[in-house]
Amino acid sequence: MIFDFEITWTIIWANLVHLGIAYVLALPVAYDRDRTARGAGLRTFPLVALAACGYSLVGMSVLDSTEAESRVLQGLITGIGFIGGGAILKSKGTVRGTATAASIWNTGLIGIAVAFGRYEIAFLLSLINFLTLRYVRYFKANSDENEEPGV
Repeated sequence: MIFDFEITWTIIWANLVHLGIAYVLALPVAYDRDRTARGAGLRTFPLVALAACGYSLVGMSVLDSTEAESRVLQGLITGIGFIGGGAILKSKGTVRGTATAASIWNTGLIGIAVAFGRYEIAFLLSLINFLTLRYVRYFKANSDENEEPGV
C-alpha cells in the first residue's frame, strides 16, 4: 500500500475542538476591527488564531523535545509579528494601525494558548483585547472627538 496511515477519530475531534475554540475566541477582536473598517477583520483574526493553534498542535504531536517545540513557538511569534507589522501605516507624521498590529499578535497567542490547553489564558486575552479596543480609547489624552470607534 502506498499510503499507510490510520485515522484516529478521537484525535481528530480533540484537534477540531482546539481549533474551534481558537477560532471563536478570535471573533470578538475580529468583530471590533471589522466594525471600525480596519484592513484586518472577520477573516484575518480568526485565521491567525486558527493557524497558530494548528502549528502548535502539529509541533506538539510530532516533535520530541521542548527545545524543538520552543523553536516552533519562536517562528510563530516572529511570523505573526511580521503580519502585524504590515498593518502599521506611517503617513504625514502620523502612525496608524498599531492597535490592529498588536491585536493580530495577541490573536496568535490566543491560538497558541488554546493549543496548549490554557483556555483560561486564551479567554482572558480575548476579553482584555476586546475591552481595550472598545473602551480604552476614551481615556486617550489626544483622542479626537470625531475619531471612529476602535481606532
